[in-house]
Amino acid sequence: MTNSSESEYPVNNPDDSKAMVLLVDDQAMIGEAVRRALAEDPSIDFHFCSDPAQAVELALQIRPTVILQDLVMPDCDGLELVRRYREHPATRDIPIIVLSTKEEAQVKSAAFAVGANDYLVKLPDAIELVARVRYHSRSFLALQQRDEAYRALRESQQKLLETNLVLQRLMNSDGLTGLSNRRHFDEYLEMEWRRALREQSQLSLLLIDVDHFKDYNDTFGHVAGDEALRQVAGALRESCSRSSDLPARYGGEEFAIILPGTSPGGARLLAEKLRLTVQAMGIAHEVPAPGASLTISLGVATLTPQPGQSCLDLIEQADRALYNAKHGGRNQVGVAQAAG
Repeated sequence: MTNSSESEYPVNNPDDSKAMVLLVDDQAMIGEAVRRALAEDPSIDFHFCSDPAQAVELALQIRPTVILQDLVMPDCDGLELVRRYREHPATRDIPIIVLSTKEEAQVKSAAFAVGANDYLVKLPDAIELVARVRYHSRSFLALQQRDEAYRALRESQQKLLETNLVLQRLMNSDGLTGLSNRRHFDEYLEMEWRRALREQSQLSLLLIDVDHFKDYNDTFGHVAGDEALRQVAGALRESCSRSSDLPARYGGEEFAIILPGTSPGGARLLAEKLRLTVQAMGIAHEVPAPGASLTISLGVATLTPQPGQSCLDLIEQADRALYNAKHGGRNQVGVAQAAG
């Protein structure tokens, strides 16, 4: 039995939301009486289920906004059926008005304990029944709208966060190599310098230069030169085993690695390992002699920051160490002598 006549209320009426009522009762006479009571309100659709075994399945199909549930039916415990609604994720929030033949406090308490929202002695007055159905239906629809709005908001926030993270990565990344760019390097070094100053911990820096890179570009072309820089950048990235280590493109064919909390010995060991890794890549070069391989030179510096110093002191020491490595024959590691 279904009453689905169109509402005559204006479309902007706040009470215009359609209510969908599912009555579960083994007595067809009760079903007809409830249908007639609800038929007075054209904004209420009505569905009747006389078999409690099919109640949950029917509720999943029609998606009611209110369930009217008889408590006493053959071969079915009405309270257990209420529990089943509450256990299913698709029906757990639907308002349930239980119908009973008696006004008993103990029965009411049991019904509310298993998840009922309201309690009526059947047959209730039509005006009261319609009022309660409309109240619970509006509350349920408002809850759905709120949850949907919340989900939409969360999705929007998540998309915005993801977009911001992508933009942040793009802003911080070098377009050719994917390593951090110079701006991010400067910001990160300043941040780690302040941390090391507070904690009085060691901060190490590697400056790396690709040997004879101008000759490489002149011989093999800029496209090959870009690919060589990408391969060297990959070796830098793989060498950084800690999330706090920051490999960056310092400029042109120069790279850098910031190593927080790293001793001079640890920094020199990493530099030597990186030098050997790049050499073993076997990137063909014609300088310093035909059949040579592309190599790198590295400068290593370590400081425990002191008041009055700045991170520029660390850069200058690493730069001097790199200068010594380049002028000492290239393809080697230079280490700054003044390490705090």
